[in-house]
Amino acid sequence: MTSTVRKAGLAVLAATLAFAGAVYGVTRPAAADVTAALTGPQLVADMGAGWNLGNTLEASNNGIPSETAWGNPVVTQALIDRVAASGFKTIRIPVSYLGYIGAAPDYTVNTAWLNRIKEVVDYAYSKGLYVLINMHGDGYKTVSGSWLICDASSQTTIQAKYQKVWQQVATKFSAYSEKLIFESMNENFDGQYGNPTQPCYTNINAYNQIFVNTVRQTGGVNTSRWLLVPGWNTNIDYTAGNYGFVIPTDTYRSSTIPAAEQRLMISVHYYDPWDFTGTEDGTITQWGAAATNPAKKSTWGQEDFMDAQLKKMQDTFVVRGYPVFVGEYGSIDKTSYDSANNTYRANYARTLVATAKKYGAATAYWDNGWNGQHGFGLFDRSANTVTQQGIITAIMAGLGTQPSTSPSPSTSPSPSTSPSPSTSPTGGTGACRVTSTVNAWNTGLTNTLTVTNTGTTAINGWTLAFTLATGQTITSGWSAAYAPSSGTVTATNASYNGAIPAAGSVSIGYQATHTGNAAAPTAFKLNGATCS
Repeated sequence: MTSTVRKAGLAVLAATLAFAGAVYGVTRPAAADVTAALTGPQLVADMGAGWNLGNTLEASNNGIPSETAWGNPVVTQALIDRVAASGFKTIRIPVSYLGYIGAAPDYTVNTAWLNRIKEVVDYAYSKGLYVLINMHGDGYKTVSGSWLICDASSQTTIQAKYQKVWQQVATKFSAYSEKLIFESMNENFDGQYGNPTQPCYTNINAYNQIFVNTVRQTGGVNTSRWLLVPGWNTNIDYTAGNYGFVIPTDTYRSSTIPAAEQRLMISVHYYDPWDFTGTEDGTITQWGAAATNPAKKSTWGQEDFMDAQLKKMQDTFVVRGYPVFVGEYGSIDKTSYDSANNTYRANYARTLVATAKKYGAATAYWDNGWNGQHGFGLFDRSANTVTQQGIITAIMAGLGTQPSTSPSPSTSPSPSTSPSPSTSPTGGTGACRVTSTVNAWNTGLTNTLTVTNTGTTAINGWTLAFTLATGQTITSGWSAAYAPSSGTVTATNASYNGAIPAAGSVSIGYQATHTGNAAAPTAFKLNGATCS
């Protein structure tokens, strides 16, 4: 069983809940990235830990997309700030179009809906995160108004509609840098679990090819950005095995891309064993070598199986230059049956992320916004707080990175783009290290700064001083307050990230304009102490 059933069932449950949310934050414009594109291995490394904004922009009611239809609040900048502060570098945003697509032959997508998609994308993109958007619920037979059905008889009409929708979406984002990735569809199959059928798989391959051709032909950065395509139901066996998956040709990509390099990624999901990750009962609540009760542990799908499955993706695709993206994984909360369940959920997440990294794949945890029994949630999206720090820590550990200091679950960050600083720094002038990740385009750049406390005592409140290159001016920032906007700048901690434990780190960042010099800043000092 895959996540089609999972999402449908949880959607019904979530629809009974009432949440309230308010939109706030500042959306900043995107610009074309004219810097060299990353290779596959570089891309996977740079994407880091990923997270899904699930059950939101793909939610719908009677065939009409509605981000609150399945019980989640309206997405805010503050939520994305919290996700980024927790260490995630990539956000996947599932999207449905459904009844917001107009009539033939133009199939015009509702303007307000496209603008809302852009607004949510910008919450993450403007922070320097990787962002993935797809076509999600339009291919589920269980969703009212779905139409991207691979075994339907009207394939000519379906394919024309699919082409027009992607043409509009790709055009909307054609100037965004390659930190925006498009995914052709989600878990498309005929609804029958078992070996793929023909010609349904042939039609899935056709959708992928239309997607690649259409996006490339819209021009701009779309001629070179990374594109993500799935096989049958994003299933590893049916994608890597001899069941009919065909990698699209990339005829219309930019001639500036070296011939030996790819710009296509392969999408799969991982929820094995489902009796641990998704079955909503208390029978199987433990996973992995650390399990203490054999009766609560599945008879299959343990570490060796996970390793073998992800190795298939490396052997079939990664070695040929096609990176793999495990766009969904995770396990539901069964602590009501077994108080130790979260330990095994964390073990599962850590092992999946580490194994994927081992075999050249990036990952994104499936978060449906639901906390408590049977939920996948890592965050409370109304309070913008962390609910499963243990799982988040495990994800970062699996990736081999030091997570940013996460905001305390009992407090929420300021809703402004640059959170208000806390009181004056009170301590911590020990050793420090700062790394800078600049992504530049013709007149602008974003820069993510990771500040690490390499001393032996905790830092409680901080200011980071640094010198911008000549001609650079900060226009907006996140996770700190910045002043002045050029020259020697001081970044002061936000209300939720002032504490940096020994060997801990925080990530902050800003967007800036430049007049030709996009160099990283220099002369870092943390609370007056020079950093390496």
